[in-house]
Amino acid sequence: MNDAIIDQFGELGVVPVIVIEDPEDAVPLAEALMRAGLPALEVTFRTAVAAEALERIKRRFPDLFLGAGTVLTAEQVRKARDSGASFVISPGLDARLVEFCLEQGLTPFPGVCSPSEIQAALGLGLNVLKFFPSEAMGGLEYLRAVSGPFPMVRFIPTGGINTRNLADYLSFDRVLACAGTWIARRQWLSQKRFDLIEKEAAEAVRIVGTVRQGGNRA
Repeated sequence: MNDAIIDQFGELGVVPVIVIEDPEDAVPLAEALMRAGLPALEVTFRTAVAAEALERIKRRFPDLFLGAGTVLTAEQVRKARDSGASFVISPGLDARLVEFCLEQGLTPFPGVCSPSEIQAALGLGLNVLKFFPSEAMGGLEYLRAVSGPFPMVRFIPTGGINTRNLADYLSFDRVLACAGTWIARRQWLSQKRFDLIEKEAAEAVRIVGTVRQGGNRA
């Protein structure tokens, strides 16, 4: 895995997951996140304009930490690569997709939620994994239990994360960073409420800073 990409996740502590319906929202969204001190985002391939949104952001902010999410196919991996993404997030573990990402020079973070999936990912050479769907699977308590046999693995919990539980997750030393859609909700994007997105992103940045300053990693 690419250590520089992993380090960036660790430095940020949180990465917004974005569902973009209108490519015109891409740059204003990125600007709002950067004003909040969160120069990163994962654009999901849940919409037909995901690749265009990635391209627009990459052209305007070439140094922004940019990834593609909900990537399910080799064709989407190619589009992510060509659009400027440096990492790929998938909801599940697909060995062929992981291998293809690595061939294309992209760092993959497949989703796992069971010991068997974690062990399979280790067999592919991965030691940082998306934990999904986090809260639905039992949240932090379940993550503590399932991660126990795998001390070499760190996780990016996603699914049900928000400002109420972000600090708890980040306080667990096996959590590299958290990700989620709560920072840039689809309703806010549809309403062009970039001010609300900036506010929520700034709060996430504040929580990350508080956890790290407190040094209370469990």
